[in-house]
Amino acid sequence: MTTNTGNTKGRSTNGRSVLRNFAPLIIDVAVPLGAYYLLKNGFGMSTLMALGLSSVVPAVRTGWGVWRAREVNGLAALILFVNVVSLLLSFVAGDPRLMIAKDSAVSSTIGIGIIVSVVLGKPMMTAGMKPWVVKGDAGREAAWGRLHAGSARFRRAERVFSLVWGVVLLVECVVRIVGAYALPVDTMVWLGNVIMVVAMALGFLVGGALGAGPMAAMVIAEAKSAAQAGRPVESGLASFEKGLATANLATAK
Repeated sequence: MTTNTGNTKGRSTNGRSVLRNFAPLIIDVAVPLGAYYLLKNGFGMSTLMALGLSSVVPAVRTGWGVWRAREVNGLAALILFVNVVSLLLSFVAGDPRLMIAKDSAVSSTIGIGIIVSVVLGKPMMTAGMKPWVVKGDAGREAAWGRLHAGSARFRRAERVFSLVWGVVLLVECVVRIVGAYALPVDTMVWLGNVIMVVAMALGFLVGGALGAGPMAAMVIAEAKSAAQAGRPVESGLASFEKGLATANLATAK
């Protein structure tokens, strides 16, 4: 009975964890897409106004995330800046196709920023990937630090992970620009989000295979090796103390 309760709680916890992981995607994709069609078809707003208002939620979410964390990493700051500028341009541009194309500018700006961070030796995507690798474990956190300081292979995988995401976002930019001027506006409103989801999937798959996956394997192996190396030291110390106690007892006799 206890085991079943534990399994139920575990599944519930996993479910909440999955929901938290997908919440940003739901807010950034599903909400703006639904808002666009609701405002345009339900309230009769113009395409321009519907596109502009549907951009508010992602910008607010990004700003709230930065304010709540009280800590600004490079990627979060870049996304917030691009969202705000994009939102302002939405009301100035006056061209629905240009407004759709500006979403590709968001991807390209972030992609270029990530690539520049790799060149500077401070890969932006590390901030989002590291918690997934260490999983809040102190041993893995220490292993990460040792590998980052002493393993060229580990640092190379870290750079590759960010580089993959930078390239993927730049490719997404090109595809969106072509679609914005080659396809109907209503088609690109939903297709643009499909393109973004596909790009994210590619980023996770390719980046995971070439960067995050190997890094996780190295961290796990290093943490396990450190844990195993710690046992003999403790055993040797215990043996020494036992021998010392025996010698003292013999001397006393």
